[in-house]
Amino acid sequence: MIIGITGGTGCGKTTALEVIAQLGGMILDCDAIYHDLLKANRDLLGQIAARFPGTVAEGQLLRKKLGQVVFSDPQALSDLNGITHRFVCQAVEEALKTKPPLAAIDAIALVESGLSRLCDVTVAVTAPVDVRVARLMVRDRIPESYARARIAAQPSEDFFRTHCDYVLENNGTAQEFREKCLAFFSGLVIMKP
Repeated sequence: MIIGITGGTGCGKTTALEVIAQLGGMILDCDAIYHDLLKANRDLLGQIAARFPGTVAEGQLLRKKLGQVVFSDPQALSDLNGITHRFVCQAVEEALKTKPPLAAIDAIALVESGLSRLCDVTVAVTAPVDVRVARLMVRDRIPESYARARIAAQPSEDFFRTHCDYVLENNGTAQEFREKCLAFFSGLVIMKP
């Protein structure tokens, strides 16, 4: 079974993925795949540098500089996604060739990238915006304004609710959410035809 996990940044997807890993699932974290590709795939980095001059220096992506451009300009973000989705999708498809019995694809752009077509089910993880902002500020050591800009640049909660098969609301404690995920994903694996 391949489960697509999506939702905005700071919603708690990591907790959901930890539970799937606990159940023996292979985790395909598209952010991690993207960062690995930035180190190993010169074509990807070159395309980003060509479209966003000044965001690559000495073979390294200047993430905050790129973020300042794309999180304030929807067309720039669309252009970046157009470049990165193709590379990430290829890497995910390659990893799934091993035919794992349980796998999770973690991608904020699960639907937009086309990765959802590889999934048996898709699950959106949601959380209140203020909670997400606080998490991002602590996790990424960024100011509130930048955290809010990152959230605003992503699809709304309604988008995820509309395009996913299931929604897991992260509106309690971390332990409560972990237990909710365990019950939900255990049930999905049992229900698998």
